[in-house]
Amino acid sequence: MLAEALETGDPVLVALALRNDRVIVPMLSEGVDDEAQVRVFRRGDADKYMLLLFSSVDTYVAMLPEETDHQVVAYRAEDLLGFLETNRGVLESVWFDVAGPHSMQASPDDIVDALTLV
Repeated sequence: MLAEALETGDPVLVALALRNDRVIVPMLSEGVDDEAQVRVFRRGDADKYMLLLFSSVDTYVAMLPEETDHQVVAYRAEDLLGFLETNRGVLESVWFDVAGPHSMQASPDDIVDALTLV
């Protein structure tokens, strides 16, 4: 659903895809206490991080083809919401399928709003 929504460029369809399907989240193989944790990215020496989300494992691999161990997890809406609510203070943006061809950017607050809209 997310790939199709990104292709349209319609933020409402992207929000619906996030609420009703899953999104691929890159993971670090070693995190705190040897537990995997979400991989976030930072632009140069920026103070905050970017959360990169993907419509498929293939779109993540396309962004980092030189890496050999692309660890991911599929998040549903409640998982993504929990991560964003916990980390929104250190995130500056959320990018979808950043390697294109239909990438989209949103603020963490916009994604939280989309996921909590009743």
